[in-house]
Amino acid sequence: MLIAIAYAALLLAYRWGWRALPERGLSEGFEPQTTITLLIPARNEAENIGLCLRSVLDGTYPPNLLEIIVLDDFSEDETVELVHQLPESLELLGSSISSICLADHLPPEARFTPNKKKAIELGVAQATGEIIVTTDADCIVPKEWLFLIASAFENPQTQIVCAPVAFHREKNLLQRFQSLDFLGLMGITGAGHQMGWHTMANGANLAFRKQVFEAVGGYAGNKHLASGDDMFLVQKVAARWPDSVTFLKSLEATVLTEAVPTWRAFWQQRLRWGTKNAALPSWPLRLSLLTVFLFCWSIWVNLAWGIAYTLVGVLANNQAAVVSVLANSLWVFLFQITVKAFFDYFFLSEMCRFFKREDLLRWFLPSFFLHTAYIALLGTASIFSKKYEWKGRRSS
Repeated sequence: MLIAIAYAALLLAYRWGWRALPERGLSEGFEPQTTITLLIPARNEAENIGLCLRSVLDGTYPPNLLEIIVLDDFSEDETVELVHQLPESLELLGSSISSICLADHLPPEARFTPNKKKAIELGVAQATGEIIVTTDADCIVPKEWLFLIASAFENPQTQIVCAPVAFHREKNLLQRFQSLDFLGLMGITGAGHQMGWHTMANGANLAFRKQVFEAVGGYAGNKHLASGDDMFLVQKVAARWPDSVTFLKSLEATVLTEAVPTWRAFWQQRLRWGTKNAALPSWPLRLSLLTVFLFCWSIWVNLAWGIAYTLVGVLANNQAAVVSVLANSLWVFLFQITVKAFFDYFFLSEMCRFFKREDLLRWFLPSFFLHTAYIALLGTASIFSKKYEWKGRRSS
């Protein structure tokens, strides 16, 4: 019950922090002068890279201030070929696009390991822009996206900008559950920034000054971890320059991508994300994660405890014991799930309204039970297992 109360207080604080976070828009008459290099890591993204690049080119940012570099991570499909088919039309728009193939910079055995951090480091080294922006090859970006990012850097104190990522085009329950879960994560990210609790980021929508990336040594210190390029970088910058991280709360700056469609892919993705949690330097963030993890586990432990003791009472033909266990265990169990359901809905409804995804709330009830189960199971798995498969590679 105490953990349930702590969980409720945590979500109330995050909701307050999100609502207190000012929404950002373009200043009237803003004309960008900042050169931007957009880095797009890609591996086997032939189906997506064209749509991603077209969405960037359809944007309103001045083409002469934009450089695009696709970072090919040993793709086995036509990703690079498709990128090279675009320069003719790009010349008419005044943009610059190029690709960096990791196969030209890394030994052949590197094709079997995740290389996103190395790819971004190579991209930053060759970038000509003052601001580095990263997104993923399976993302679609809004028209005013780079305009809003550039305007955030008008504040000389700002060194790194984190912006929202959301899912779209859901086709099944699993994808709708991920959409709700991810909107909650965006709320926690923004609220954490606002309250000064922690700094989080998503590499699909991240921007930083090139000189700052070089000043903190890039990903030095966490290159051994396949995941976390975004989280570790933003926390290194925040530790060196307090109040230098900005969260861009804006629907017009939200990058869209698709949730994974299968349970196996979902498990592997979240296991990959979870393997970095123990190495995160922010203790408030780890404490928040621990609170959610313990609360979800306590629900299932209490339910299993009640069922086990009920069976013992039935086998012992002790009706009084059965009634006593059911009364006490069921009461606590109902209290736990009521607290979680109410405060989850209270928080997620706020996020759905902001991102104009109220349709997802129709899927709240099944998503609620999925979330309670997956936090407990996958959180435990990420502690004991560091092995996962992602985009045809096994990592540990």
